Amino acid sequence: MDDLPLTAATASVWIYWFIVGAMSWRVRRRTRRLAGVVPEDKVEQAMWLVWVPMVVLWMALPMIAGHSRAPHLSVPAFAREGVYANLRGLAGGLAVVALVLTIECWKRMGRSWRMAVTPGERTELITTGLYRSIRHPIYALSILLVVACALVLPTAPMIAVALVNVTLLHLKARHEERHLLAAHGEVYAAYLRTTGRFLPRLFASR
Repeated sequence: MDDLPLTAATASVWIYWFIVGAMSWRVRRRTRRLAGVVPEDKVEQAMWLVWVPMVVLWMALPMIAGHSRAPHLSVPAFAREGVYANLRGLAGGLAVVALVLTIECWKRMGRSWRMAVTPGERTELITTGLYRSIRHPIYALSILLVVACALVLPTAPMIAVALVNVTLLHLKARHEERHLLAAHGEVYAAYLRTTGRFLPRLFASR
């Protein structure tokens, strides 16, 4: 590819999901179960029916754009010129930043990381780093990454993938909060009052 923003976005997305796959494999090997890797909860199972195809498209569309001449799949001409070309460059850089910060969050989660909610499981509550002020920094950064991809590749399919992913991440975050509240009780309730879901809370709730 000779399109640097598209290359940065494509590489960031592929590295992101490669690491997720590797971590999922480690969880499976360590626990000898699919719990935490494949959803057991019916709500998440329903979400995954949509989410998995969206992730596949998220990975595929930027790569296809680098080699396609089809108008609906390649980078539009307007996006390569003027102010928008600069915006694409910024978005490509943000994709890399989102990946780097996500890796830091994954390291902080360590053995507590799970791909899916496991009913009845109580993992360690992480409240350091970005988790000190944001409950779901990984999801927030995933939203940043998919929005950056849509800015780099402003086609109808990529924008649709971004919108669906953002919606699903909102739903998954809310669902996980209910699970964590049941698992951790008042400790998590206090954490909810002092943090924002995807952005830091300006004022703590009482």
